[in-house]
Amino acid sequence: MINAQLLQMVINASNDGIVIAEKEGEQDNILIYVNPAFERMTGYTSEEILYQDCRFLQSGDRDQEALGLIRQALDSGDSCREVLRNYRKDGTPFWNELSLSTVKNESDGQTYIVGVQKDVTVQVKAMQRVEQLEAQVAQLQAELATLKATNGANKSAN
Repeated sequence: MINAQLLQMVINASNDGIVIAEKEGEQDNILIYVNPAFERMTGYTSEEILYQDCRFLQSGDRDQEALGLIRQALDSGDSCREVLRNYRKDGTPFWNELSLSTVKNESDGQTYIVGVQKDVTVQVKAMQRVEQLEAQVAQLQAELATLKATNGANKSAN
């Protein structure tokens, strides 16, 4: 069996943010642990955010579809993986692939949530750029088809 010290070293060495939250009531998921990668990713220190609800990362940006899917999964005790927009301490947005799992402690019945966060901002921005380019290509193709049709009609008229 792995010892607690080795487990702590492994979690601290992870490049992904790892959080543990304690489920309190229907809405609150109170952070009780964050690893150093989470601190680097968000700009917050553990002292600033421990014992707060996790939702501060979305700032006022709470209308994201992924947040509803996460809430549904947590309410039913299911695991989930969603991409959502979070905000660093300095206010800059970043895209976060968040994997969540619930853990029930059988000895005291308390439920915990383990989250693994990966900053996927570069990937999301690349996909957004591809979508923009695809829209531009479709628009240019439509314009070209219109020009060809107009040109063909002009040749027929002459």
